[in-house]
Amino acid sequence: MSESKSRGFSTLAVHAGQSPDIATGAVMTPIYQTSTYIQEAPGRHKGFDYSRTSNPTRAALEANLAALEGARFGLCFSSGMGAISSVIMTLNAGDHVVSGNDVYGGTYRAFTKVFSRLGVDFTFVDATDLGAIERAMTPRTKLLWVETPSNPLLRVTDIRKACVLAKKRGVLAAVDNTFASPALQQPLSLGADLVAHSTTKYLGGHSDVVGGFVATSDAEIYEKLKFVQNSVGAVPGPMDCFLVLRGTKTLALRMRRHCENAMAVARHLHAHPEVARVHYPGLAGHPGHRTAKTQMKGFGGMISFELKGGLGRAQKMISATKIFALAESLGGVESLIGHPASMTHAAIPREQRLKSGLADGLIRLSVGIEDAGDLIADLDDAIRHSKKA
Repeated sequence: MSESKSRGFSTLAVHAGQSPDIATGAVMTPIYQTSTYIQEAPGRHKGFDYSRTSNPTRAALEANLAALEGARFGLCFSSGMGAISSVIMTLNAGDHVVSGNDVYGGTYRAFTKVFSRLGVDFTFVDATDLGAIERAMTPRTKLLWVETPSNPLLRVTDIRKACVLAKKRGVLAAVDNTFASPALQQPLSLGADLVAHSTTKYLGGHSDVVGGFVATSDAEIYEKLKFVQNSVGAVPGPMDCFLVLRGTKTLALRMRRHCENAMAVARHLHAHPEVARVHYPGLAGHPGHRTAKTQMKGFGGMISFELKGGLGRAQKMISATKIFALAESLGGVESLIGHPASMTHAAIPREQRLKSGLADGLIRLSVGIEDAGDLIADLDDAIRHSKKA
């Protein structure tokens, strides 16, 4: 259950779901490294009987993250894909899902290669086009799945309008809020029924843990998800939960720096003569800029861009950076650079990638909290290197 909404976000990030340990007075939530718990009598215990079902460290993290999303309930999972898959597992064979076509490659893979085989149908559309969403819905549609800002093209869906459309059709609306984090965007307050996260990313913030999370304020949805969580067992261990709890304490501070740095980098790239296109909702020319201003408190730390010269030059450039590390993932304090077509989105067939606007030469940046001037210089050096024969 979430904490009081009367407290500010930074206060909730530090304190929600946590209180000093009763036994010792420890300020930090202990790592309850146990699989089972003693019972006073059969079926009579202190709220915990087996750590797949519930664990005190996990319970603290679930309450903390629920508070940050303004939700009544929260559930943690072993990965972001564990969270997403658990949402889909609340559906039945024959149900239909409308999904944005610009989503994380692992999401696309799970939808098309796992759940389609089990009888759930998916239609992928441009989720910034409300008309396309509406046209894709059928009497069997049970869920609308949206990433905003999207991965990797940073497209912005109007959450309010999309959720109104879904509710008119009796369809649940789920938003993957990983790129924004609750520090910048709270989809439940905009009408969403569910919010999903890879806690591996901004919530953890230090590239040292893998996890997932789903928030909702609907008791029926929560009970269905809790049943799946316990039945399937895709749960994080207590050490993982402890690390994410440590991460959320500085989330507000980190996100401010991510946003500041990303804006500086995006403006520089936008003005760079060797850059063909920049995707960042903080730029006034971005098609989702106005919508982002109405539903986000900042534009985030993710940027994607294309160099003049296409794929070959992009491959040279991303291998030449010194501060930006060529690696999967995002949202850590360190800056990362990647090539979606061959890395994070390789699971999506090339024809589908191109159809959704994901060019072969697209480069994705996760802008960290280093000095912005150093990041810009690093990118400039790599761009110069990529121009050499």
